[in-house]
Amino acid sequence: PFVAVVSDPLSSFSVVPLLVCGDGFRAFLQRRCPIVAERFCPTPWCWGGRLQTLVRVFIKSSLSITYRNELIRTGDGGQLSLDWVDNSNSAEHPQTSTRPTVLFLPGLTGNSRQTYVLRAVQQATRHGYRCVVMNNRGFGGEELLTPLTFCAADTSDVETVVNHVKKLYPQAPLLGAGVSLGGMLLLNYLARKGQDSKMIAALTLSVCWDSFESSISLEQPINKLLFNRHLTRNLCSAINRHRKILGKVIDVDYVLKARTIREFDERFTSVMFGYKSCADYYRDASPGCKLQKTAVPVLCLNAADDPFSPKHAFPVSLAQRLPNVALLVTAHGGHIGFLEGLFPNGDGYMDRLLGQFVHAAFEHLEDLREACSIKDQVTQ
Repeated sequence: PFVAVVSDPLSSFSVVPLLVCGDGFRAFLQRRCPIVAERFCPTPWCWGGRLQTLVRVFIKSSLSITYRNELIRTGDGGQLSLDWVDNSNSAEHPQTSTRPTVLFLPGLTGNSRQTYVLRAVQQATRHGYRCVVMNNRGFGGEELLTPLTFCAADTSDVETVVNHVKKLYPQAPLLGAGVSLGGMLLLNYLARKGQDSKMIAALTLSVCWDSFESSISLEQPINKLLFNRHLTRNLCSAINRHRKILGKVIDVDYVLKARTIREFDERFTSVMFGYKSCADYYRDASPGCKLQKTAVPVLCLNAADDPFSPKHAFPVSLAQRLPNVALLVTAHGGHIGFLEGLFPNGDGYMDRLLGQFVHAAFEHLEDLREACSIKDQVTQ
């Protein structure tokens, strides 16, 4: 199902992003999210994918967001840390019970304090919406109560959080936004739940479509040096932090010798979640071939020069055939980068896209459903 993105539309420095979707979804996005038709001009001194990925971490100024933390229990006896921004003073949606809610799923080693999450939360709260960030187990500052963490294929924690949010606010529409691994989790959840996702729409940012291809890309010498080893160290640090409880089911010292994400997944993730091999886990985790099982409008932003998610793995042909999926591809932007302007320390392309799409989905939901041929769904 994977077709390479043709190079011509994305070959020049500043071009309008490639939008792959059905006619109805395209018309809706061009009308309600005009940013999809704008030229994306990456920061002139920072336009390569690797540079965009690295610089974003250091140059993006942090924001002062005050969260309300909540710990909820899971079916296996564990706990999840949720960080809320209730937006109680919302002028646009003063009624708490019906105030639209955005659920954010961070990346592999991320949490609610990442700059990309803080900026996304700021975008949503500006429009008067409520936000909640699901911190992955072991990364939200909470203790692990059971010897279980998380992976891109296991959507049980996402389902627990969605059910919890909908129980608290059954009349409030819910939209999911996932970044990198969080986007994989979100797409896998939507594919598994179909019509029962309890979400009205979804947005993914820099999602890795094929775990095998992402692993190969990240093991290229320069990517291994710049990104792979760093992420693996962060993963190993988290395991070591919780070694007392994880040591009951995993050889922690063996895991800590991992030097790449693939080695970590071979020694820890695939074992923890009962896969026969890392290949089996990667096959189950890859969302690219499951898009046809999703039942809500989904907008997916990727950069053609993302070192984590190579463009030849983008599900272009599949997106072309699905009325509810839109794939938006910029020529440059790297992984969670999308820096623009000479001094890109403020809101970037990714942040503005999120703000426009979230607003469009909540405020023009019936138009969106009609555009995506989703007419018979009950309002969640």
